[in-house]
Amino acid sequence: MAVHELNAEGLNCPLPILKAKKMLKGLDAGDVLKIRSTDPGSVADFSAFCTHTGNKLLSSSSEGDIYLFEIERA
Repeated sequence: MAVHELNAEGLNCPLPILKAKKMLKGLDAGDVLKIRSTDPGSVADFSAFCTHTGNKLLSSSSEGDIYLFEIERA
């Protein structure tokens, strides 16, 4: 399992999801993508994205205005 990072700070919907989708395509099953976002809508977006794609949302949290996500590639 490898861990990759995506900084999507300053990007608005749908860019954080699109960038994450593109990165996840290049990962192996079981790899983890850590995402940092400043878009409040990304909380609902990443939850729905994982439900629709079969990837696993391992964690979703926030530190002030930064939203943090960990997604495991299916």
